[in-house]
Amino acid sequence: MSELVVIAGMSGAGRSVAANNLEDLGWFVMDNLPPSLIPKVAELADSSGPTGDRLALVVGSGRYHDEIVSLIGGLRNQVDRLQLVFLDASTEVLVRRYESTRRRHPFADVSTRGTLSDSIEAERVALESLRAEADIMIDTSDFNVHQLRERMLEIFVSGGAAPTMRTTVLSFGYKHGMPLDVDLVLDCRFLPNPHWVEDLRLKSGLEEPVAKYVLEQPVTGAFLARLERLLALILPFYVQEGKSYLTIAFGCTGGRHRSVAIAEKMAQTLDRLGHAPAIVHRDVEK
Repeated sequence: MSELVVIAGMSGAGRSVAANNLEDLGWFVMDNLPPSLIPKVAELADSSGPTGDRLALVVGSGRYHDEIVSLIGGLRNQVDRLQLVFLDASTEVLVRRYESTRRRHPFADVSTRGTLSDSIEAERVALESLRAEADIMIDTSDFNVHQLRERMLEIFVSGGAAPTMRTTVLSFGYKHGMPLDVDLVLDCRFLPNPHWVEDLRLKSGLEEPVAKYVLEQPVTGAFLARLERLLALILPFYVQEGKSYLTIAFGCTGGRHRSVAIAEKMAQTLDRLGHAPAIVHRDVEK
């Protein structure tokens, strides 16, 4: 079998939606398999012809997380390429989602006080070891189903046939929370803030006056030049180590001005370095 994806994560974070997205892309998807059957299914899929080329397995949280972790190493040796996708979201968002569905949380009998928040935190602790094994982290806190679909398409639209590293440049605002699914975070709050310039306050870093203001600051040029040299050094080693996905995040206070302008500029730099990135501005409309 050429490719296997294991979808795991917090209850309510979007495992089923992610599985549906892969099915729409032509993957053969199996949901909620007992861990003991996973190696056998992978073995059968390996000899089943075209349906076995791209298999996705969705694992529930349940009580089997430790067993799943122990299987991951063996599965990596069994298939040409395995990717463990872990979906996460903030406790506040997961509480809101569960309250809207009125479903019982699978860790309800584990939490000490029996509240929904306690159940979610109990699951989060239980899944720490599985989360640590993840090849791809997706934080769905700010995603609706359509945005999660876009993220899945961005990652899997080419079927993952080529073992090249896909890069994403993300801008965000610290006041809206740190993104979870990133590899490198650069803080842009040292740059002069266009928010305090009356003519620029209501514009975003996607607009030329704001971008010009940010990029023409003396410190900006020095920062971007040194960052380009750093990325030129480390990106080939990420590829050499077999990293499939790299997300570089730029943060400022609100995520509208400095981080957006810098992210756009660095996307051009990454393109020049041979790593044409996707660009996500998480908080630019907030």
